[in-house]
This record gives sequence, C-alpha cells and structure tokens, in this order.
Amino acid sequence: MAGRTRTRLSGFGFRLKRGIRKLSTAKPSIFVTAFILLAATVFFLGGGVYDLLAEPLIAIPVGSRILFFYPYSVHEQAVLESFLVMTSYAMGFLGVFLMYQSTKYAYKPRQAYILLLSGVVFLLVAYIYVENLLWSKLTVTT
Repeated sequence: MAGRTRTRLSGFGFRLKRGIRKLSTAKPSIFVTAFILLAATVFFLGGGVYDLLAEPLIAIPVGSRILFFYPYSVHEQAVLESFLVMTSYAMGFLGVFLMYQSTKYAYKPRQAYILLLSGVVFLLVAYIYVENLLWSKLTVTT
C-alpha cells in the first residue's frame, strides 16, 4: 500500500516538473502575443479599469436611443459607453492595420486601393463615433 502511494507521488512530481519545463520554454506565436497586447491596450484606453473599480451606472436603451446617466460630471462614464468606446478603438486599429496591409500589395493596385479605402473608412467611422459620443456627453443638459 505504501509502495503504490510513493510511486504515484513520485510520478506526480515528475509530471509537474515536466509541465513546468514545458510552460517555461514555450514560445507563443507573435500573432497571439500581439493580439493579447492589443486587447489589453484597448481595455485600458477604453476605461475598463474604471469599470471594474468604480462600478459605474449602466446605460439603458430606450427604443432606438440609448440613455446614459451622468449624475455628477462629464468625467464619469457608463459601462455601455466604455464598451462602445472600446469597440470603436478596436475598429480604428483595424483601419490602421488594413492601411498597413495595403502597402504590401504594391504590384496589385486594385487590391491595395480596396484595402487602403476600407482602412480609411474604418478609421474615420471610429473617429467620428468617438467624437460624437464625447459631444453628446458635453451637451447633456441636467
């Protein structure tokens, strides 16, 4: 009985050591690393930490409009507003990424033009949306 337990425990230590070695020598792909860094950046810039720590109010959709509640000042934000800003930041990054990808197709002008145009459209829509959201916050009458 004691021999079986000792064998199982020694096997567990070996498996644990092997797993730690695999984790310490693992090299994730550059795509996965870049995606994780991008997601963290969008989360931080979009106000995710504020949402986690301050527990802000939730926006309420009413019909075709979305109502945000700003009880004190413009410096506060709602959870839905943070989500919309994060989405628009990600869309802006996608636009910049598409414009970058268009430079790789110098010998295919049609494809380069389509990628460049779609990147500019994504970037402009994201910029206009964030500016519109900020303008609507500034012009709220209380």
